[in-house]
Amino acid sequence: MMRYLITGGAGFIGCNVANHYLARGASVTIFDDFSRLGSRENVLWLQRQYPDGVTVVEGDVLDRPAITRAVWDTDVVFHLAGQVAVTTSMSDPLRDCLSNVVGTVNVLEAARQVDSPPIVLFSSTNKVYGDLPGRLTETATRYVVADGYNGVSEEYSVVPRSPYGCSKCAADQYVVDYANTYGLQTVVFRQSCIYGERQFGIEEQGWVAWFALRAMQRQPVTIYGDGKQVRDVLYVSDLVDAFDCAIRNISRTSGQVYNIGGGPQNTISVCELLATLRERFGDFRCDVAAWRPGDQRVYISDIAKAKRDFGWTPRTSVVDGMCRLLKWLASNQRVTSLSWSS
Repeated sequence: MMRYLITGGAGFIGCNVANHYLARGASVTIFDDFSRLGSRENVLWLQRQYPDGVTVVEGDVLDRPAITRAVWDTDVVFHLAGQVAVTTSMSDPLRDCLSNVVGTVNVLEAARQVDSPPIVLFSSTNKVYGDLPGRLTETATRYVVADGYNGVSEEYSVVPRSPYGCSKCAADQYVVDYANTYGLQTVVFRQSCIYGERQFGIEEQGWVAWFALRAMQRQPVTIYGDGKQVRDVLYVSDLVDAFDCAIRNISRTSGQVYNIGGGPQNTISVCELLATLRERFGDFRCDVAAWRPGDQRVYISDIAKAKRDFGWTPRTSVVDGMCRLLKWLASNQRVTSLSWSS
């Protein structure tokens, strides 16, 4: 039986990873400080389905003895814990650095001390790339890059433009270096916008779910900038599949960085998402505010390397993924309302 540790395992992505492996009979330990809204609800959901299959450890990755104990008897570590919002990093860069850089090194050091070290897969971000070069044109609803653009590849220079981008960039470079220097089997996923079931999105992070819930409740939202900014979006089950494929091909993926998102076929702008939500739920108020630091006009992942190295491509379209997210939100309004109002 494979043994999986998920730091940040009570979060949106973490609980979906846990569910994937618990459903296959694996041993899963969730390590989480439960600071994120909805995290306790996510663990209760897992415990109801797998009352004897999931182990929960409440702890912080900055606690070296605690994370060392958690990593000790593990085959694979998904390191998903950390500070996740650009806005928070702007107001408290020290906390951001400690959580993302020191916390990651603590996980790597814990893995390095094991006689048979586990695989370590690290969740990074597209924000390591900062403001991307290229000439943009505008339509009524989005920014558009020139024809033939396949997105940002791993060959782009990392030039972060926020403390969050800096901390995640430093952390993912440590993860790569621990493969090169110490021989650990590590993989970095620089993720674009992930969305889906169990996402308790907030204004600062998880924008697709945040806008969807606010629209369902006829509550106002704030657009920062002009709303034409574009992202490639990836449904969470496709991300979990990518994690699994990378692990099963670790002889090829170890020490590598992968840009992971919906790719050029799965993009949406803020304006386009809001239009879709208005068609579904009717009108709701949209306030406008200034651009936020570090907000790229366009970010689209070039996912060719992932396809080449471990045969992965997204399977869920934006239309299908939004239908699944809205269905989950509609059937869990009690839980989501409690979490967002707390």
